[in-house]
Amino acid sequence: MTATLTAPPEGAAHRHKPERKTRWEYPALAALLIGTGIAYLCNLSASGWSNSFYSAAVQAGSVSWKAFFFGSSDAANSITVDKPPASLWLMELSVRAFGLNSWSILVPEVLLGVATVAVLWATVRRPFGPAAGLIAGLVLAVTPVAALMFRFNNPDALLVFLMVAATWAISRAVADGRWRWLVLTGALVGFGFLTKQLQVLLVVPPLALTYLIAGPPKLGKRIAQLFAAAAAMVVAAGWWLLAVELWPASSRPWIGGSQNNSILELTLGYNGFGRLSGNESGSVGPGGELPPGGNGMWGSTGITRMFEPAQGGQIAWLIPAALVGLVAGILLRGKAARTDARRASFIAWGGWLLVTGLVFSYMAGIFHQYYTVALAPAVAALVGAGAVAMWRERHRPWVNLLFALAVALTMATAWMLLSRSASWLPWLRWTVLAVGIVATVLVLVSSARQRLAVVAALAVAFAGLAGPTAYAVNTLTVGHSSPIPSAGPSVEGGFGQHGPGGDGRGMDGPGGGQMPQMPGGQAGPGGHGAPGGQPQGMRGGDGSEARGGMGGMFGTTEPSAQVIALLENNSDHFTWAAAASGSNSAAGFQLATELPVMPTGGFNGSDPSPTLAQFQQYVADGEIHYYIGGGGHGGPGGSSNNASSQIAQWVQENFTATEVDGVTLYDLTAPTAAS
Repeated sequence: MTATLTAPPEGAAHRHKPERKTRWEYPALAALLIGTGIAYLCNLSASGWSNSFYSAAVQAGSVSWKAFFFGSSDAANSITVDKPPASLWLMELSVRAFGLNSWSILVPEVLLGVATVAVLWATVRRPFGPAAGLIAGLVLAVTPVAALMFRFNNPDALLVFLMVAATWAISRAVADGRWRWLVLTGALVGFGFLTKQLQVLLVVPPLALTYLIAGPPKLGKRIAQLFAAAAAMVVAAGWWLLAVELWPASSRPWIGGSQNNSILELTLGYNGFGRLSGNESGSVGPGGELPPGGNGMWGSTGITRMFEPAQGGQIAWLIPAALVGLVAGILLRGKAARTDARRASFIAWGGWLLVTGLVFSYMAGIFHQYYTVALAPAVAALVGAGAVAMWRERHRPWVNLLFALAVALTMATAWMLLSRSASWLPWLRWTVLAVGIVATVLVLVSSARQRLAVVAALAVAFAGLAGPTAYAVNTLTVGHSSPIPSAGPSVEGGFGQHGPGGDGRGMDGPGGGQMPQMPGGQAGPGGHGAPGGQPQGMRGGDGSEARGGMGGMFGTTEPSAQVIALLENNSDHFTWAAAASGSNSAAGFQLATELPVMPTGGFNGSDPSPTLAQFQQYVADGEIHYYIGGGGHGGPGGSSNNASSQIAQWVQENFTATEVDGVTLYDLTAPTAAS
């Protein structure tokens, strides 16, 4: 039995009483959290360094507190990564404690995944009961893109955790109207800004609207509390931004991803409004709608973008059910009090899904399929809350019809997504289709025949979860070691995944189109080889194939023992053991030697750091030992005239190349006689 939810008098602060505990709830929760942790830990080392761009920064921050604070790519602090450093801090503390290895980098991400499931359960459980909370947690855990990103070292794991935590805090504010919950909400959003900048702000309008509508105090106080939340957000994010802006540029690293060494430019440009418009200075390639066929480098924009091949298998499985659940939930709470906790929850999660989904669907700049992990908690919460709300009221004909519609749409979506990988588990789509049809019929008739209720519930659960669970399991079985990972098996028209049952079209772009010509002359991924050694862009740490990567352009080199020994020799006499064009070219050497390697041009090879004159001065002062050639002279986002390509050309003209185990090295302490 569940407790009856009663609203307090209008404007009165109150404590909302959560539904009563049941005997099975905590054992089920423990099974969910332990199972999630074990599943995410399985085969974790197969991903090796995952995104070596961030792993190199973690290595740097584990030996230099200055690199830790700024998020530098190397311990000598030449340039930062192109994001604030919050997501690196947990991993860097882990590496300081346990040493540099794949597990010490990735286990914190797994723990963030388990914590996110737990916080989501708590947030949904309070207004809707234990069944809704457990369903929401389970749906999040088996969402393919979540199973991918909570085992990966991109900033998204911490970002999603903080967004869910902020939603939990606003739900507590709706329950009792206390100032502390608003301040905590703002602080969590602010820390999310230090994780991935403006993306966290997508949840701000839904959360603010939720409290403005449903907060217990009078309107004036609610507005004042929201201003307090905004102030907390500014303080939580602003202290670091202010420190970076006030720090003398000559004694801090260059702000990676910016063209003018400005964190504000990075925030508002490359990581901000440029993502919406496609006008991103220093980007890896063009965005927006490009001819022929209307597909930009990051795929076509539009309302169906989340269902297209590149994104569909990551997140789309239960989006229709979530939207139906949102509509049903709002309608069911139509006559409830203004402060009704269930309606407030639907507003918060529904607003999150709609705002974030629409922005992702229409943004013309850089968009990767793994960004969709930011939709996963909202989808999971709406599925859990909506399913329980509709199940409880299925005796109403219109509710029962909506429930059946949700099941039918989920079945149809699963059929579409599984058909894109028809050679992978070919029986699964037919099973889901058959069970889905049966589940739809059972939902329609079980409201009048209670004996069928359990069978109907099991059929609905299979039809909804079989597809994403299978994709998630497939994701856990392989390594992912590229900046652009993708969950699940290879799909027709996807982003060049090359795994079991795949078509192996590593040159295909989003939507199946050929990747456009890259700035600087590189012909898309695969047209820009990593410098020497074994390219790691498509392989996991155990040598298994890692899908969803860009191949050579973003590949990471695994240098041989001879190359490592050469770079380590007399390294204590130099600030940088070596320099290389682009962060991914440098990362493999830095991770292998644990010595600073300067990435000229930053991640895309297009940042003006260092300039040719600065690099020449470093060489004259004896601060750089080697230059590692073969990085593409400017990197994937560069051109023949940028600083990184100018440096490469100057080195070639003034120093002699030596090839060691496939790696081209220039000893910068031994210029040619002509120079």
